[in-house]
Amino acid sequence: MSDACCATTTPDIETATTPSAIWQVRELQAAATSGVLLLAALPASDRWATALRLAALVVGAATFVPGTLRALMRGRLGVGLLMTIAAIGAVALGEYGEAATLAFLFSIAEGLEGYAVARTRHGLRALLDLVPPTARVLRDGAESEVSPTDLRVGDVLLVRPGEKIATDGVVTSGRSALDTSVVTGESVPVEVGPGTEVFAGTVNGTGALEIIVTATARDNSLARLVHIVHEAQERKGTSQRLAERFARPLVPGVLVLAALVAGLGSLLGEPDVWIERALVVLVAAAPCAFALSVPVAVIAAIGSASKAGVLVKGGAAVEALGKVKIVALDKTGTLTRNEPAVIDVITAPATERDHVLDVAAALEARSEHPLATAILAARPAPRPADEVAAVPGSGLRGTVGGRPARLGKPGFIEPGPLADDVTRLQDAGATVVLVEHDNILLGAVAVRDEVRPEAAEAVAQLKRQGVEVVMLTGDNARTAAAIAADAGITDVHAELLPADKARIVTELQARGPVAMVGDGINDAPALATAEVGIAMGAMGSDVAIEAADIALMGEDLRRLPDAIAHTRAARAIFIQNLLMSGGILITLVPLAATGVLGLATVVATHELAEVLVIANGLRAGRRTRLPHHAALRAAARAARTAPQPTPQPVAAPLAPAGRTLLPIAAGACTDGCCSPISEDSL
Repeated sequence: MSDACCATTTPDIETATTPSAIWQVRELQAAATSGVLLLAALPASDRWATALRLAALVVGAATFVPGTLRALMRGRLGVGLLMTIAAIGAVALGEYGEAATLAFLFSIAEGLEGYAVARTRHGLRALLDLVPPTARVLRDGAESEVSPTDLRVGDVLLVRPGEKIATDGVVTSGRSALDTSVVTGESVPVEVGPGTEVFAGTVNGTGALEIIVTATARDNSLARLVHIVHEAQERKGTSQRLAERFARPLVPGVLVLAALVAGLGSLLGEPDVWIERALVVLVAAAPCAFALSVPVAVIAAIGSASKAGVLVKGGAAVEALGKVKIVALDKTGTLTRNEPAVIDVITAPATERDHVLDVAAALEARSEHPLATAILAARPAPRPADEVAAVPGSGLRGTVGGRPARLGKPGFIEPGPLADDVTRLQDAGATVVLVEHDNILLGAVAVRDEVRPEAAEAVAQLKRQGVEVVMLTGDNARTAAAIAADAGITDVHAELLPADKARIVTELQARGPVAMVGDGINDAPALATAEVGIAMGAMGSDVAIEAADIALMGEDLRRLPDAIAHTRAARAIFIQNLLMSGGILITLVPLAATGVLGLATVVATHELAEVLVIANGLRAGRRTRLPHHAALRAAARAARTAPQPTPQPVAAPLAPAGRTLLPIAAGACTDGCCSPISEDSL
């Protein structure tokens, strides 16, 4: 590791060895041995003291000299070269104790550096260990156990209760709840059944499952996640590039400076004194602490974020998110669940709520429209209507129980006495359809893509962080206003095309750095325009992960303010490390050149600084700002699916002060029916 700070290497995450316990690290064992020999030399006679100090030097130097020589043969100059020259020079001057002290302290720094990087990399590599050692498959009608690496696409995977899923697939039989927290960071189990996509490393609950394998162990979502995060750790941010720009030329520059100190000083007299000072300058100007200021913190921050379901693609993304002042949120799938649901049923006089839903569900029974999905969820397994025909832009006609029935938007069916209720529901952002049977108006069904239950909390947290929140949507202004009011957002831009979203992001950048949060596909122009593009619910979506700088693997919007807090803390640590290491360099070099500080003092100060930089950098890996959150979505889902004997009216939203709405375009559909349940697919 002695040259890693000036010539970064990229170890293979797949082959990285498990880091040892700290006391088993080879460099630290050598440092301990060297230290014991140095202590033993203190009470020894001159002859034995010299031998013990030389032995301490050899043991300590063995941790960095071989690597330094190999790097030098490849034409690379690193910090280890400065330390090697300084140690050789100290021996030449008869300063065996100082040479041994230098080797002892530098070997400690080498060991701690290597252990820190290996530990953070191993935390990511350990994700692959979430895959079970064996998988049970059904082949040729017989069960057998195979290694996950032997699984083939199309295999039938058998997963018992409590077992881990070996690779990605689709459930074909059985129902259960999966613990996905290891991948998404969400603590709420996810209900799965036939047709549900499942991912490697997740833990099965109480039901047995049969799963068709859709990806091999090398290509599954967990392997892709590890690969992408590993690549992200190598992406450099501005601070890291700044550190490297200074560190790389600093090594040859220090060699030249030391030569000048020795040469010019010798011309003035006392060559021994000035040569010794030149050796001290070599050590004082070693830039390893400066170059390590950012990389260790980046690796630690990205590794810990990935375990909490936040995929951060490199140091540049860490820095950019840490500076964000404005967050632009897409509506559908970001602020809302993208799961339309029936929120209210208004009945005509002398009509039962269940009768309204029965007729509506019968007409929608064979439809795959989002509106139909919501109605069928409220009234599952209906008896399909006969002779169903679509009326383009209006609704459906058919026969239910031998009598004609219709379902459609206001205008296609006159709302009559329900007109005020229909208007109220539309003002609340709902899509309203009227239901008619045997030429008699039965009632109205209101469907809306509901706001995520955690959205208001997430928006409030962003505001407490001093972040301005804006909503961008392709939906109509009425729906946008209702959703924004529920989420606590007052700056709303509605009826936008993708190019409009990118334009507004550009306008927002005049007020500060902008993060755009969307689905990673439809919002691609805006994601690319913003300083930081963030994809929501990206687990299993290669497109979303590739389109964004940061991907929230789960669907809990509270991870957004968590990620901002985490990256702000990491960025603060970058700056602390750069200032500390740069300040030490500026202070030590002139003191060493003028003879104020000797070799032992400079070595101790320099290596202590390196240890402090590494230790401070590791703080970026703390997950205190990425906590587990209460299971709001599970509670909301249960409440939504619970029987509702009486309709719950939806309060009309008030227009908050300061709301910004784009004018409704001429000819736009504003009743929410001709383009039901939203539009953000534009």
